[in-house]
Amino acid sequence: MTESVASESVAFPQDRTCPYRPPKAYEPLREARPLSRVRLFDGRSVWVVTGQGTARDLLVDPRLSTDRENEAFPAPTERFANVRNRRIALLGVDDPEHNAQRRMLIPSFSVKRIAALRPRIQETVDRLINTMITKGAPAELVGAFALPVPSMVICALLGVPYADHEFFEEQSRRLLRGPRAEDTERARDELDAYFHALIESKRREPGDGLLDELIHRQLAEGALDREELVSLATILLVAGHETTANMISLGTFTLLQHPQQLAELRTERSLMPAVVEELLRFLSIADGMLRVAKEDIDVAGSTIRADDGVIFSTSLINRDGSAYETPEELDFHRENRHHLAFGFGIHQCLGQNLARAEIEIALRTLFDRLPELRLAVPAREIPFKPGDTIQGMLELPVIW
Repeated sequence: MTESVASESVAFPQDRTCPYRPPKAYEPLREARPLSRVRLFDGRSVWVVTGQGTARDLLVDPRLSTDRENEAFPAPTERFANVRNRRIALLGVDDPEHNAQRRMLIPSFSVKRIAALRPRIQETVDRLINTMITKGAPAELVGAFALPVPSMVICALLGVPYADHEFFEEQSRRLLRGPRAEDTERARDELDAYFHALIESKRREPGDGLLDELIHRQLAEGALDREELVSLATILLVAGHETTANMISLGTFTLLQHPQQLAELRTERSLMPAVVEELLRFLSIADGMLRVAKEDIDVAGSTIRADDGVIFSTSLINRDGSAYETPEELDFHRENRHHLAFGFGIHQCLGQNLARAEIEIALRTLFDRLPELRLAVPAREIPFKPGDTIQGMLELPVIW
């Protein structure tokens, strides 16, 4: 029996036993690098990519598709299967449609545009920390800090009223974590209805956000239709706060669990950009990029057949021992920083410049302003998210 066949007994996804390490049950997948097979919730066998070189090759291969309307597209959970056939912008379309959508958005997420946003991000971070200090310890860091930072920023960027944040944060939670399949579908319906109404309101009274630009240029000129715009707005809003919030909360937890590295960061502030890159690699919170093969692909001694599902396990790719020395260590001086936390190829995360800025400013300011920050309860008592969604902390009680 080959390693690829033997690994089919490994279910994917699975819960982590430590919030910043891949599930222990994935060990056979490490041994079978760079490509093997796993079993999904419905019993379907799909390919899983765990080697960095193979991942980079495949992620730029046009024979792999992100079209979720394809009946062969892999569904890792029942929740995902329930909304798989509902069209999703950017993440769920191929070129040339994907390229057309991305080109509309690139100027708003450029290095120059994000650099101009940094003072606003800093102001938001400072205000939230001031509120925490005023209220006094203890604090629940996810709700008080990690979630509001990116929520406020993405709302400002898009032109979405932050007054509605409790609504869209709850719908985002249901969309990504259910728990039931019908919860996911209902959340998508609620977000669609919300953006349809917001678009109509902005058509009457324009604002100055990215959503307003899309409404009064691309929508008005016919480059986008209404449903496509709603889908774009949803993915930008949900991805724009959920992923970064999890990086801030789990990044804080991880640094507190690595006091030697945290002490080094406190004494060498210039390390902060390297800290962010290493945390992105080490945490790999979006574990499981999905594709479907449109044609046969010969790779790494195997053949991926047309209609085969392919999953990229970023938590294992980013700990590939052939690409990184001591991959299990949190090392801010690592020479190879070319992780795949933001993906690779044409679908590489559009908002990565914004995410880096938010994570850097949030973590640097948090540990500067609260030098005695520490966990309020033992680490083993702090709940974190299950393996079938973006990884992060459900709660993070802290004192200082």
